[in-house]
Amino acid sequence: MATFSSKLPQTGVTIFTVMSQMAQAHQAINLSQGFPNFDGDARLIRWVEEGMQKGFNQYAPMAGLPALRTQIARWADHFYGVSLDPDQEITVTAGATEALMCSMLALIHPGDEVIVFEPAYDAYIPAIQLAGGTPIRIEMRPPDYAFDWEAVRQTISPQTKAILVNSPHNPSGTTWKEEDLEALKHIALAYDLIVISDEVYAHMVFDSARHHSVLNIPELADRRVVTYSFGKTLHHTGWKVGYALAPEWLTAEIRKVHQFVTFSVSTPFQYGIAQYLEHCLEDLEGLGGFFQRKRDLFLSLMEDTPFEPLPNQGTYFQTMRYDQLSDEPDHEFVKTLTKEAGVAAIPISAFYQEGTDHGVIRFCFAKDETTLEQAAIRLKKWRA
Repeated sequence: MATFSSKLPQTGVTIFTVMSQMAQAHQAINLSQGFPNFDGDARLIRWVEEGMQKGFNQYAPMAGLPALRTQIARWADHFYGVSLDPDQEITVTAGATEALMCSMLALIHPGDEVIVFEPAYDAYIPAIQLAGGTPIRIEMRPPDYAFDWEAVRQTISPQTKAILVNSPHNPSGTTWKEEDLEALKHIALAYDLIVISDEVYAHMVFDSARHHSVLNIPELADRRVVTYSFGKTLHHTGWKVGYALAPEWLTAEIRKVHQFVTFSVSTPFQYGIAQYLEHCLEDLEGLGGFFQRKRDLFLSLMEDTPFEPLPNQGTYFQTMRYDQLSDEPDHEFVKTLTKEAGVAAIPISAFYQEGTDHGVIRFCFAKDETTLEQAAIRLKKWRA
């Protein structure tokens, strides 16, 4: 057997795979992994089929179909009032995860430090490590999971190269306030940091709030990478189409990696999404209200259970405490819940490198009404 040393020795199968497999094995309702169980806009399917019929079946240009990049620029102007060059500042990627990975591989060198907030989406820290960087973790705590900017300042060193941020935040549902953006701006400028911002849930902000995007900080325009996901926005996570917005000099570096990771993304999907944005852009304005209704329904259904909901301002996830039900560690409690109650959830400790357990789990409410109602019925019956 060849001598071999793993680059990610602590990494195994993700908790999302584990819980989805458990849900299937126990015929549980799967509120763990973050994907909708309902169809997206039927026009999208027709436009993808149209692209296939029109011959959009070969490699797309490495940076993405020009028509899609043009529509993304139009989207950025419509929602954020920023002007982007489709040719030099927009790259279509195989989901936002690839955009983040390519950004890390392109911009982070061995020995560089990258600040990241925990709980963190599970791809962040491995991406930093694969690039040879060192993740510097800043802990967020329930119930509000606030961003601790003073802790950020205290951890910055001469090796700190970038800061990775996420809002609306997965898994907590926290969203930035204006003072968060101000703090981020001052820190990035004062310490010459690149800002990598994951904003895949940008259209899922609730209670009449607006999404505060890094795109709206002019002072960071020459040092930021902002990533998005059409899979999340358009309810088709399996299509794996995302994009990265960055100034020309950063885009050039990201594309150097992207061309050797995927080269290009599925052409007919890009065609279909371009058509959707051209004809239905304004429909995205209602996405926050659409998911807020699901959040509110789920919370109302869960009112008579011992689960305690934590504040939620965005995403399609709801965190809850369960200490009135069990003193099990969260990673054991979700297994019990799957086996005994028939509902699968995700332990928040899985989003901390050290497995920090605050007794909080996450439910995905991106489901149809019947699924949410049935899940609530099972949870109410369990240990009733």
